[in-house]
Amino acid sequence: MNLKKSILKSTLVLLAVVLSAYTTNDSKNINVAESVINWVGYKVTGQHEGTINLLNGSLDFKGNTLVGGKFAMDMTTINTTDIQGNYKKKLDGHLKADDFFGVNNHKTATLVFTSVTESKSGYTVVGDMTIKGVTNEVSFDLALTENSASTSFKIDRTKYGISYKSGSFFEGLKDKAIYDEFDLNVKLKF
Repeated sequence: MNLKKSILKSTLVLLAVVLSAYTTNDSKNINVAESVINWVGYKVTGQHEGTINLLNGSLDFKGNTLVGGKFAMDMTTINTTDIQGNYKKKLDGHLKADDFFGVNNHKTATLVFTSVTESKSGYTVVGDMTIKGVTNEVSFDLALTENSASTSFKIDRTKYGISYKSGSFFEGLKDKAIYDEFDLNVKLKF
């Protein structure tokens, strides 16, 4: 009887070891120097675009399947790329000011994945985005290759307390209105 218990015990230990090899998560750090976050903001009379640097980030995998991720963006690096000179300096300063992203008090924005499901185009991700200390749920599709990931999605700035020249909050802005949503276009390398 001891031999049967010993064999059963050995089999259970071996099974636990094999299963743990398949269920452990592997976290891959994002190469922030090679990753790019582009933004596009829209107004009635046109648009502006630029970049924000990634401070850090990682994607979590179970085997080859994406299961999670988290990121921090350095909001002090907001940079307008479609204009130059004094107008660029003025716009960059205004985007960093309190009526937009308030980077003196809110140096980072974060995104933490809360749900990841496989889809036809890769993955559908739901996550918590925190900007200016306010957290809202966002969802987007994420395409994944062996060492890169990419996505594009819209953020409604008014959900984070950024109402400057929003037609949703102020009447009579006419051609001075700035649209509530802006685009984030993200290319990650890991």
